[in-house]
This record gives sequence, structure tokens and C-alpha cells, in this order.
Amino acid sequence: MNRNGSTRKRPPPTPQPPNPSPAVKHQAITPTVDEEFLDEDVFLDETLIAEDEENLNKERQALTSRLSKWARPKLSDGYVSQSQSIIFQQLEIDYVIGETHKELLPDRSGSAAILRIFGVTGEGHSVCCLVHGFEPYFYVSCPPGMNPDDISHFHKILEGKMREVNRNTKVPKFVRRIELVHKRSIMYYQQQQSHPFLKIVVALPTMVSGCRGILDKGIQIDGLGMRSFMTYESNVLFALRFMIDCNVVGGNWIEVPAGKYKKTSKSLSNCQLEFDCLYSELISHAAEGEFSKMAPFRILSFDIECAGRKGHFPEPTHDPVIQVANLVTLQGEDQPFVRNIMTLNSCSPIVGVDVMSFDTEREVLIAWKEFIREVDPDIIIGYNICKFDLPYLIERAATLGISEFPVLGRIRNSRVRIKDATFSSRQYGTRESKEVTVEGRVQFDLLQVMQRDYKLSSYSLNSVSTHFLSEQKEDVHHSIISDLQNGNAETRRRLAVYCLKDAYLPQRLLDKLMLIYNYVEMARVTGVPLSFLLARGQSIKVLSQLLRKAKEKNLVIPNVKQAGSEQGKYEGATVLEPKAGFYEKPIATLDFASLYPSIMMAYNLCYCTLVTPEDVRKLNLPPECINKTPSGETFVKSNLQKGILPEILEELLTARKRAKADLKEAKDPFEKAVLDGRQLALKISANSVYGFTGATVAQLPCLEISSSVTSYGRQMIEHTKKLVEDKFTILGGYEHNAEVIYGDTDSVMVQFGVPTVQAAMKLGREAAECISGTFIKVSYPIFMVIWCK
Repeated sequence: MNRNGSTRKRPPPTPQPPNPSPAVKHQAITPTVDEEFLDEDVFLDETLIAEDEENLNKERQALTSRLSKWARPKLSDGYVSQSQSIIFQQLEIDYVIGETHKELLPDRSGSAAILRIFGVTGEGHSVCCLVHGFEPYFYVSCPPGMNPDDISHFHKILEGKMREVNRNTKVPKFVRRIELVHKRSIMYYQQQQSHPFLKIVVALPTMVSGCRGILDKGIQIDGLGMRSFMTYESNVLFALRFMIDCNVVGGNWIEVPAGKYKKTSKSLSNCQLEFDCLYSELISHAAEGEFSKMAPFRILSFDIECAGRKGHFPEPTHDPVIQVANLVTLQGEDQPFVRNIMTLNSCSPIVGVDVMSFDTEREVLIAWKEFIREVDPDIIIGYNICKFDLPYLIERAATLGISEFPVLGRIRNSRVRIKDATFSSRQYGTRESKEVTVEGRVQFDLLQVMQRDYKLSSYSLNSVSTHFLSEQKEDVHHSIISDLQNGNAETRRRLAVYCLKDAYLPQRLLDKLMLIYNYVEMARVTGVPLSFLLARGQSIKVLSQLLRKAKEKNLVIPNVKQAGSEQGKYEGATVLEPKAGFYEKPIATLDFASLYPSIMMAYNLCYCTLVTPEDVRKLNLPPECINKTPSGETFVKSNLQKGILPEILEELLTARKRAKADLKEAKDPFEKAVLDGRQLALKISANSVYGFTGATVAQLPCLEISSSVTSYGRQMIEHTKKLVEDKFTILGGYEHNAEVIYGDTDSVMVQFGVPTVQAAMKLGREAAECISGTFIKVSYPIFMVIWCK
């Protein structure tokens, strides 16, 4: 199959499976990276789709028996008797709406959000942990003079308004309670430590946005008149809210002690361990020591081949699936423990590969569905699988009338759902794709990862493999695939080898680039689920860190209405005019280390340290306690109040230094991979913080911060240029006059006039030390040498 991700390789139309199951996901992934995230309540359906096992004919029984050799290890007696604590690494968190668990929550009734945490134990057992008792909530400012009676009356009014707009929703109470709390907004420097806020707890996650809409418009309150309310943290996804409040980060290990969980009375998943517990019983382990390790995740890399008509791109309504290649690897292992190819019609043997041939396409698809259930992969990878392979398989099965095929996830009554999606951000541009939901399994499309993380001239599988692996696809042109299929067992063997290679290369890329390590460490550092990293942009990662730090400081984050991309523009970085020419002598580059994070730390730039023009006049702050930025903004210094953003950055960069030091000392290859992934995640996260403040369509834009950062950056580049050209002169005792030939954002290129690299390096070090001494301690340039000839 031609895997180039080009417009020619278009995906098939989104299938409409018969009788779609209503039980599914939770967090609807928004099409654009900077849009406000909204929850989507999906109701739990306990009516199981009829299993085929009782009616399997002899052929399918033989198939199941053949596949069972790849099943997960059996549970130990401790798990079976529930006498053992369950410790697992979580990969995915979502929620569904179901009935309140009467045994765990005897005082509650009606519908409630049930969080589902999917993961794997250290022994390789699959886990579905159903978490009860966590409630959605948000905050509003409490109007001055509001007493407990007023709050009670306000509760009744809000409850009535919610009933009016949710007539078809049957819950005993929409607004469960309203609590008076004392917190402080993260926005602007405030001398008062806290203010009264109302914490509004609602029944279901989607009711947060409905309630926010009512409060935005305003409601009539006796004695207080018509009031509209600014809401705080009303745009935080429910799963992320749970993770923040329970100190859970993406990819970390969770423990549920023995005696604190109950085996589900009616199992709805295919997981080996499915149980109910209260959110308060979860123990979240920091990713340190033994809990920094990785569970033995099962990673399936697959590829399909289709027999297209001459001159036509394969279409699932006409063209059959003729082969499916499968490689299954345990995370951390070098070689797959499953090498399998499923073919339509006979295929000659392939050394080291389990060849399964079938007489009909229907049998091929059913066999693959059974394969998924038996092998039970945690992560499904491939190249362009979200836009082509998975949608093609689903629609092809629908065309053939295989109603049970789309049940590929871990929830027995839940079909795969596919819908069109558009991913858009300034960094990555706009790309049309497919949103594929396979519940309980993470889809890791290597094409999307390559497009997001690497700048390459071509993103075809062949080009990417050549670039990173020095390997290529098998030499089979897509135009002869149908001819090979229509030949004999030997020609189909050639096609099978081609198909297997297309499944093998994504797995090699995954290993070579340490993508699982890197993404899990990024999830741990930023605190978001692994799936968020694949489907969303940078802003959700920074927001997660900001929410966690704000919670520590008893701060709340306002829900700011987005300004739009055309509003609030500010001046960017300096670009010094290049002096074009051919340079035979070496050029030294003075490069600021983490320039923008350093500026934010050095000058304490943050939402909570920004002083409004009115407060500058009113508070009469002493000059030694404030920083006036080159762009005209005012921020208090850290001796008056330490900013949250500088604190986050200091922790990230300190942790990166520690990870790099540990990396030098590490001997175990797995430990090295984890530490290298961590230091890279920490670096990327630190560099993302500035962009978060300047993205006008993000969750919390603050152009006063971003414009101040770039203004300081411009000042520092100009200062560096002036100092170099003033100091390194013939009059100053040097052999030549130094000349800055180019500068951009965080670096300055200097020609010192010396003929050798060693001499340029010596002067570069001297310049770096001299310039660094003129800045606040956290900002310093490093340098490298470029030989131009």
C-alpha cells in the first residue's frame, strides 16, 4: 500500500455502522488545538452485544484456539481472591455516565460520571479501574454582601434555570451544592490574600458549560438584582480536573490497596482486572525510583493491503482487504513476540512468520477482530492508520455486513467510532484527519507523529524510513498489488513480505526514536493523558501545569473569552539585518540558553505579578519592588510576590539538569531511555510556556507577558551586538575588529576575524562570559562555532 500521506492517498468516507452503541467516550477531542475544550457526556450501556463464542462453528473455534497462545498471562491467586493491592501504569483516562454505585456511595442516587482508567500491571495484566465519587465543579466570584441565606436562594434559582434548559435529563439535582470558599484569582498582583468565591458542584460534566452559559447571561437574585458572573476553571475537562485534584499525571503508576476495591458485578470490558473503587482510595505514585519504570505494554503494529481496481484508488465499498500484517512487541523488548500475516487465499510459508490464509475476505476480517481481542494490545501503531487503515477496515466490514467487527476496543458493547477532524495550530498549521476512538487502547499514528515532531521534505513511509533507519520498503509498486493477489501462493507471499515490512518499519521508527519513552515522559511532566499529546497542541500541556501550581497556591484561573487571532498582536523578536557574503574564516554563534524562559524567570513575569496601570497609581509600590519592562508593562519583583510561571519554569529547568546529570551516570539502557525522554520533555515544556501567554485563541492569553518577553529579548540581542563590537576591537587590544553579521531571536553570529576554529572558540568563550556577567543571573549565552568555507 502506498503510504505517503499525500492527497492522492485519501481516506475513505466515515462509515456508519449499523445500530451504533451509545456507550462511548467522554472527552470529545476538539478539532482545533486552541479551541475551548468541552466535555461530552456519554451514557453507559450495560446491554452487551451478543458474543459469538456460543455459536462458533468448528473453524472459528479452531481459530480462537490458535490465537489463544498469544493471550496475556493468567492472573495470580492474589488478584483472583482480591487479597492483593492492584498497582498499574495507566495509559488512558476517560469517563461515561452510569448509575451511582449504591454500595460505594449509599447516600447518593441517580446518574453520575464514572471515570475509567485503563492500564497494565507490572506482570502484564490489563486493567479497567472504574472510579466513583468524583464530581464536576467550577467557581464564580461571590458578590459582595452575599450571606448564607442569599447563597441558598441563589442555589434554588440556578437549579430552576438548569431544569428549564435540561428538560430531558433525569437527575435528582442538577446543582448538587454551592460552597463558600476563599481563593484568589491568578490575574494581576493583589495585596489581599484571598476573596470569597462560590464553588458550584453539578451532577454531570456537561452541566458545567450549561451552568456557565446561564451565569454569563445573568440571573435575577432578590436583594442583589440582575447579576452576571465571571466563571473560573469552567473550561477544564473533567478527566483533567480529576487528574489534577488527585495528583495523577499521564503515564504514572496508580495503586488501589487490597480491600479498597470491589470486583465489578457485571463485567463490561475485556480487561483481566475490572473493578470499582472510590476516587479517594487511589494512591498516585510520582514517577521516581521503581515507579519511573515502564509496564510491559503490548504494542501492535499493523498494515493492510487492498486490491484496488486499475486506475482507481482503493474504495472500501468496492475493493477488498486482501492482507493484514501484525507485529506485536512488549514495550522494552527488541523483537516482536507475534509475527503474523492474514491473507485472502493461500500464501507460501515465510520463515519466522505465522501465516494464516482464508478463503473469503469475511473470514480475514473476523480473524483480525478475534486477533485483537485475544492479543489485547494497549497501543496500536502504524503509518497513516487513523486516516486510512482503521477507517477502511471499519467501512469494509460494514459493506460486508459484519456487524460485530467494529468492537475492537476493551469495552465489549462499544464500537469503534470515526469522525472527520481538523487539527490546527500556528506551530503545525492545519491538517485534516480522522478522529478514531478505540476505547481503552491508544492509537499512535506514526505519520501524525512525524508531521508534528519533525521537519522533513517528505513524509512518505519510504522517505521517513530512509532518513531515520537507512531502510526502505519492499520493492512492490502499488499498481501490481492486484496482479500479485490474483497470481498464486508464491506471488501472494511476495505481497505478504511487502505488507509485513510496512508493519515492521513503524515499529522500528517507534524504537529508534524512543517515541513511547518520550511521549510517556511528556505526559508525566505536563500531567495530561497520553492521548492528549497525540490529539491536541501545546496549550493544554501548559494549562495542566498552571492548574496544578495554582491549586497549590490556592489560586483560581478565570475563563477568559478568546480574543481571536487578529486581535492583540504584539512586536516579536529582533532579526538583525544579515551581512550577506562568503566567509572563509570561522563564525562564532553566541546563543542564549533558554532565552524566553530565562527572561520570564529573571524579571518575574507572570499573571499574578502583573500590575494594572490603575494599580500602579493606586498602590504606590516602591521602585525597588517593581520591574518596568521595555514594552511599558509593570510587574512586581519576586521579593514582593513570586510568580507562578517563573516557579514552573525553575522547576522544569532544575528537573532537566537533574535528569541530564542522572543520564550521564545511568548504565541500564531502559533507564537511559527514560531519562533522555524526560530531559527532552522538560525542555519542550519550558519553551512552550511563553507561547501559551501569547496565543490569543488559547485558554489564558496575556499579551502583557508575551510582549514584555519579546521586548526584553530584543533589548538583550541589541545589547549583545553592541558589547561585542565595542569590546573586541583592535583598539581594545585584539587582533581584529569583531563584526556581528547576523542575529535572530536568541542568537548572534560574530566574525572575530581569526583564522582558526580554536582561536574563534577562545574568543567566543570570553565573549560569552563577559556578556553573561552583564545580565541577571538566570540569563546567559552559550556559544558554538560554525566553520564557513
